[in-house]
Amino acid sequence: MSFQKEIIKWYSSHKRTLPWRDTQDAYVIWLSEIILQQTRVEQGLPYFNRFLEAYPTVADFAAATETQILKLWQGLGYYSRGRNMLFTAQQIASLYNNVFPVKYSELIKLKGIGEYTAAAISSFSSGEPQAVLDGNVFRVLARYFGINTPINSTEGKKQFTDLARSMLSQEDPATYNQAIMEFGALQCKPKSPDCAVCPLQLSCYAKNNNLIPVLPVKLKKLKVKTRYINYFLCKDDDRILVNQRTDSDIWQNLYDLPRIETPAEASLNDEDFFKLIKQNFGANVNAQPIMQMKHLLTHQIIYVQFFALDNYIINFNISAEAKWVSWADFDQLPQPKVLTKFINLYFNE
Repeated sequence: MSFQKEIIKWYSSHKRTLPWRDTQDAYVIWLSEIILQQTRVEQGLPYFNRFLEAYPTVADFAAATETQILKLWQGLGYYSRGRNMLFTAQQIASLYNNVFPVKYSELIKLKGIGEYTAAAISSFSSGEPQAVLDGNVFRVLARYFGINTPINSTEGKKQFTDLARSMLSQEDPATYNQAIMEFGALQCKPKSPDCAVCPLQLSCYAKNNNLIPVLPVKLKKLKVKTRYINYFLCKDDDRILVNQRTDSDIWQNLYDLPRIETPAEASLNDEDFFKLIKQNFGANVNAQPIMQMKHLLTHQIIYVQFFALDNYIINFNISAEAKWVSWADFDQLPQPKVLTKFINLYFNE
């Protein structure tokens, strides 16, 4: 039996029941594909259900505000995905009269839709013969065919793209694409794949040459950056001072607290640090440390400190983005996960 037929046969018996399968609605498929980028199915499924309930059509999505989208997205990370989705939905509303395109050539032009996503949407929604190439597919192909070219190199991308296209089932590209991705997710897993029951074990190069832990090969990741962010909690009865992050940094357009970033861990005993606090909050400010947290992003480790302030004066010349909001309004604003965690811990103790 051919590679493609074995994969499809395995899929027919082992595939998971997921709400975005067995549909040709390009909008629903797009929603699932963007949410599941850099996200495990178990984590992404509740977000998918909430988004589809709140915005059942692309027209509904396009009519939302960025704040509403980011609030619903809160906790998923990579917030640019949410912003790009809103932009794309609005594009489709204006350019395609709220009809989601299904052709690869049109999808690839939309913001936030790359080669993989365009291939997935076009093949799943219209049966267009476009080969998908995500992390799961890279792994299956690298192991089965014994390819040691780094998957994140220019040469590797071309080699795997050509191979994926040559292996694509022309009769049923949608099912084959679903099958090979599911095979990589459940059977040919990154660690401890169950090779003993794999239908491809006899002809798998990696299995027969003890290369399962080695393949696929990936170039060394980017250096991880360490940052130190100090947040300041300013309360006024039922209001809290917040700040919208408008710069092109992490958590863009989300709301957090007034902050001072330092090159190393800061302390109130540090004269230079306390001088910065006074510049921002007045010469008579009192500061009290509350909590410390460590927050991990893909290429960043962020050490976060929270301080409570008293007897402060807000210098809005320095803190131009700061504004007072009620606790009820603050709860509705999109926030970094680390801030939500702090609020829940601090006010529920």
